[in-house]
Amino acid sequence: MVFDAHTHIFPDKIAERASAGIGEFYDMPMKYDGSVATLMQLCRRVAASLNNSVIGCMVCSVATRPEQVISINDFISDAVHESDGFFTGFCSLHPDMTENELDSELNRVIALGLKGVKLHPDIQKFEADGKAAYRIYEAIDNRLPLLIHAGDSRFSYSSPKKIRKALEQFPDMTVIAAHFGGWSEWDDAVHELTGHENLYVDTCSSLYTIKPEKAREYITVFGEDRVLFGTDYPMWDISDELELIDKLNLSPSVKEKILYKNARKLFNV
Repeated sequence: MVFDAHTHIFPDKIAERASAGIGEFYDMPMKYDGSVATLMQLCRRVAASLNNSVIGCMVCSVATRPEQVISINDFISDAVHESDGFFTGFCSLHPDMTENELDSELNRVIALGLKGVKLHPDIQKFEADGKAAYRIYEAIDNRLPLLIHAGDSRFSYSSPKKIRKALEQFPDMTVIAAHFGGWSEWDDAVHELTGHENLYVDTCSSLYTIKPEKAREYITVFGEDRVLFGTDYPMWDISDELELIDKLNLSPSVKEKILYKNARKLFNV
């Protein structure tokens, strides 16, 4: 069984452009167009290769302006409902929303059945430990888990140190720090983020460059019960990412936890 705990999708009319924009931001080629149809096609192919094993995805998108939030969340909700249980959705919020707007939208997305919140400090241009971020964390108030982009050596918005400070201020908040807690700052993430009871990490956009022995070390340090498999679609291919997981030579029980059991428990899917 497989559950991809970190994918991005976009409406068909902007999918290719949005996907290319992410590639330009990271100066990395994007493998796919970011559409729902392509993600479903990839997952069906993997499911067939796994003898029709159950597979699902957490889908999300990021609002770069506050006025995009409602339409993005409606799109994610529609994609979830149209997937017949295949997708689990996380909503987007924006740091420029007012407290009333944040609270109202959180109540709305919970009623829609979305299972968490996705933030990207580097793209949305806010400090993970700043006042704007803290307003969002206070609005979430432990009602939903938070998936936050973590790490980028080019910026400081989402540095592991800043995420640690946020965790210290909101110790009861369930946080998934993407990319093993710090894309391009992996060792800093291990130093700053271990030991937090409600912290999870995911594997996406990391295994392409981290050596297997280092990845196994990260899994041990963060804890096998707190690591989620993710692909960062449309950046990477799920089949390729599963092959990279295989190369870690994990025990069957640990591999099952990372591939689906941890996500199933955390997202209640």
